[in-house]
Amino acid sequence: MTHVDDLPLRDELRGQSAYGAPQLDVPVRLNTNENPYPLPEPLVARIAERVAEAARGLNRYPDRDAVELRTRLAEYLSRTTGHGVGTDQVWAANGSNEVIQQLLQAFGGPGRTAIGFEPSYSMHALISRGTGTGWISGPRNADFTIDLAAATREIAERRPHVVFVCSPNNPTGTAVAAETVAALYDAAQAARPSLVVVDEAYGEFSHRPSLLPLIEGRPNMVLTRTMSKAFGAAGLRLGYLAADPAVVEAVQLVRLPYHLSSVTQATALAALEYTDTLLGYVDQLKRERDRVVEALRATGYEVVDSDSNFVQFGRFADSHTAWQAILDHGVLVRDNGVPGWLRVSAGTPEENDAFLDAAATVHKAFDAAGDITHDSTTKESA
Repeated sequence: MTHVDDLPLRDELRGQSAYGAPQLDVPVRLNTNENPYPLPEPLVARIAERVAEAARGLNRYPDRDAVELRTRLAEYLSRTTGHGVGTDQVWAANGSNEVIQQLLQAFGGPGRTAIGFEPSYSMHALISRGTGTGWISGPRNADFTIDLAAATREIAERRPHVVFVCSPNNPTGTAVAAETVAALYDAAQAARPSLVVVDEAYGEFSHRPSLLPLIEGRPNMVLTRTMSKAFGAAGLRLGYLAADPAVVEAVQLVRLPYHLSSVTQATALAALEYTDTLLGYVDQLKRERDRVVEALRATGYEVVDSDSNFVQFGRFADSHTAWQAILDHGVLVRDNGVPGWLRVSAGTPEENDAFLDAAATVHKAFDAAGDITHDSTTKESA
């Protein structure tokens, strides 16, 4: 049987693993940062109406530039962040991953490099490699914040063409201060004119305001978002960016023709009609997230301050063994490969209760065995 490495594969892809999280049939699944609340029935009905309208024209190509959708996304960003953007500043694609891919196709590629501060969203590195862009792993502090002094030195020395800043950061949940992002942008422009991509996939869950205003006067800064999390539409696959209009023009040079189907555009437009309802679920998840943080700390875990819809907790002598122990109680969380830590998504109150019960039982057993690290410097919840 042929192995993938026996194929004439590009060298930088050899030995790499495809992105993915375990998909297991267990009672409680809290490992992929999904919004646990199904779409409300009135929205489901509205999607059906919108899709039926689109179906009547499926013999024709969709709006290649998705003008109506981009207009509504611009209105959503302007209203919810307080920073006005226009249609010509917004671009949409099949999930924020495709947005990132288009940015790297336009601004990265062979002979160019991208930097991210790890641990962070692993797709930044994977898509970089997939587009032939060299990847640089930048530093973080022990508390998972960005080490600004070290990061700016790294940018000055390595002179990357693309800089990724994930806020809130996945998998740690940490947010990045606006002053830090601005300083990284200045450092990147001093090294060479570089694109700075602020990945705000979990922005709606943050305690802090959006970093969107930072794009003003910074033509090489891009902010990316998704409808997968806050809008509870992971199955839709709709991501978008906001930036200077010139960036939108640039990604259109590499986007595939008619890349957003009529059905996708119709579904996203329907969801945007129910923004206030869906953001109400976000408020519930934020409260549940904070409850999980407090409960885990009361149990004795070390917990990283979270601005997202997930929580990173530990520390374990062996995180994979801890992952399996929690799974044995019917709860699936995520082992991201960060030594000593696991990540759990905020679920419904009932799901969170099941997780907290499992986590308490596992902590008791692991603490007795000396497999939990106690850190008195753990920060209080934001």
